[in-house]
Amino acid sequence: MHHTKSRNWKPYLFIVIVSFFTALLIYTQTLAQTAAFSAKGTPKAVFKGENGIALTFNIGWGDEKAVPILKTLQKNGVKSATFFLSGAWAEQHPDIVNRIEKAGYEIGSLGYAYVDYTDEEPAKVRHDMQKAQEVFKKLEIKDVKLLRSPTGHFDKTALKIADQLGLTMVHWSVNTDDWKNPGTAKIIEKASTAENGDIILLHASDAAKQTNKALPQIIRHLSDKGKFVTVSEMIANGKAETKVIP
Repeated sequence: MHHTKSRNWKPYLFIVIVSFFTALLIYTQTLAQTAAFSAKGTPKAVFKGENGIALTFNIGWGDEKAVPILKTLQKNGVKSATFFLSGAWAEQHPDIVNRIEKAGYEIGSLGYAYVDYTDEEPAKVRHDMQKAQEVFKKLEIKDVKLLRSPTGHFDKTALKIADQLGLTMVHWSVNTDDWKNPGTAKIIEKASTAENGDIILLHASDAAKQTNKALPQIIRHLSDKGKFVTVSEMIANGKAETKVIP
């Protein structure tokens, strides 16, 4: 009698175990996506992921380099990249913004003006972020959820404001220093150090005169190391590493 009852319970026990692990898997995947944004309620900046390689391009001024870089990405089969656009620049170049979006690349915010968030009062930081968002809204660019500090500098206050506005601060793990124009070989060398999970900083402003020439070799070097993804895809598809701001 005792053994019969035990056998009858086994199918139910199996269902309970499977349900538990299914729920645990769903919870873990959700946690992986939200861990990039905060820890114990404190917003952090994403600087590295787990799956894929993210090519990111900052654009703050000029109208000569962005379109050639778009063409190079498309010619070399890169379907995913993230462009962080200054709101002031986007306002002046809606046609290029439209080309970036139509090409299927992700658009993130670089704030509105080129200001250092660590030097400004909180109200001015908030205004800069919001003004950029207003520009993207007018240009009908939907779901701009990523923010990169215009100068690359940020503190806890900037992170908190960004979080309140529904924005995730994105830094980088590989800096090519391409805006300094150190030579294409040097830009390629720095970019090629990237591994799966890295976020690479490049520029498509007119100051970066050598980036487009270096880009085809960068793409060839990195294509064997991981799939090119947008920053949002990187965050969604695995654990993201974050920076702790002292």
